[in-house]
Amino acid sequence: MQQDTQPRKKRSRLFAGALAAGVAGAALAGGMATGTLPVLADPVHVDAPQQSFGFADVVAKVSPAVVSVRVDEDIKPAADDGSEQMQNPFEGLPRDHPLRRFFGMPGMPGMPGAEPRGRQVPRHAVAQGSGFFISDDGYLVTNNHVVDGGSKYTVVMDDGKEYDAKLIGTDKRTDLALLKVDAKDHKFTYVGWGDDSKVRIGDWVVAVGNPFGLGGTVTAGIISARGRDIGAGPYDDFLQIDAAVNRGNSGGPDFNLEGQVIGINTAIFSPSGGNVGIAFAIPASVAKDVIQSLKERGSVERGWLGVQIAPVTDDIAEAVGLADAKGAIVTLPDNETPASKAGIKTGDVITAVNGETVDGPRELAREIGNEHPGKKVEITVWRDNQARTIDVTLGNLASLDEAASLGDNGKSRVPTSPSSLSGYGLTLTPSDDGDGVVVTDIDPDSTAAEKGMQPGDVIVSVNGKAVTSRSDVSEALADAAKSGRKAALFQLRQGDQNRFVALPISKG
Repeated sequence: MQQDTQPRKKRSRLFAGALAAGVAGAALAGGMATGTLPVLADPVHVDAPQQSFGFADVVAKVSPAVVSVRVDEDIKPAADDGSEQMQNPFEGLPRDHPLRRFFGMPGMPGMPGAEPRGRQVPRHAVAQGSGFFISDDGYLVTNNHVVDGGSKYTVVMDDGKEYDAKLIGTDKRTDLALLKVDAKDHKFTYVGWGDDSKVRIGDWVVAVGNPFGLGGTVTAGIISARGRDIGAGPYDDFLQIDAAVNRGNSGGPDFNLEGQVIGINTAIFSPSGGNVGIAFAIPASVAKDVIQSLKERGSVERGWLGVQIAPVTDDIAEAVGLADAKGAIVTLPDNETPASKAGIKTGDVITAVNGETVDGPRELAREIGNEHPGKKVEITVWRDNQARTIDVTLGNLASLDEAASLGDNGKSRVPTSPSSLSGYGLTLTPSDDGDGVVVTDIDPDSTAAEKGMQPGDVIVSVNGKAVTSRSDVSEALADAAKSGRKAALFQLRQGDQNRFVALPISKG
């Protein structure tokens, strides 16, 4: 009997297990399983290449095309007053102090390098950067900030040979410059442009340059991000890389594994001035067009629309009746511009250029900047709850005087008859010139303060209606509420700058 019990128990357990599995399967099929683990999709799996690889083949091919750019700059003494022209860490020490003698500081009587007092002697500063040839006849690319202020340019080849170069043109807005080496009967090794639109985050990148004046140096890393905006200008669209990039790498190329230039090093993020793995490169797609323009004309011509623009926030979209927070809201400067001539108004939201949707101010700036001056473009704006198309003939951005206006030309605003705007925490008074209503005080805990309004702001209009008194503001808010709006759009002026703030109607 004992011999028969063991098999029966084993069969019972097997039967119970099979029954449980069947019940679980039926329950899963019916979507009513309880107390069971969910069936998960397979995790991500990548078939990595099995063969080992390095960057030696790429480096061997491209290195002869990458150069060091040495820039000499004349520095003139600031004044002929007998004072020392060059600042030094021993400036406050007596002229006969032992430290001065120990370090051989010039300017001491009897010391080498001492200059007669009162003479103006030109000095030279030397900057060092990187660059690369883009043609066999000697055209090479570097950064504008490398050559800026230079009086003489020297190109040092990978093998140590030196050539004089001349500056063909620069573009400060993209920090690019084009140099030319004239060497008879010599063909330079050069590199080609890659397609940075195909570059993915995580792709390998090889940076070649001249950090710290060491000569040709190579580092490798990956693309960390695309489309970075670092506040350098309206055309920011940088590649971020983690390859070691240091001082002296500026103007140096970043290569893909096919030896094509996909970016040009221009800036690093670093608290110490050295590499921390965050570097920014100008995409090849941007550089290629700029360099071609510099080669053909010595300068870059960009279209000019003539508007001040700001992002469309969710609040602004709600206030103007847009379904999505996209586009760029417009304020017009006081002077006449291509936009104002064509009929674009302050408060319009530009949503497209030539039928291409504009997501925000950066995209708008690039779209307009890519067009040639004198070209007619189709601008789509959102105004009064409907889209309109306006044809604008672009001006030339290079012709603008970029000097910023100072303040409000000395006009003083003396508060008269201040009154509060109930529910918004604002104290208002009519403007001295009758153009708008001045915010003289603001509750720091109010929604208006949270949105960035501050004393001194002038409310020019509310929802596109000009205001000159508190009652005008209240009336405009009431009209917005009647039309079903949840927010009202305030146009504010501070000095010569305009901006927009949307405040919720429910707070009023």
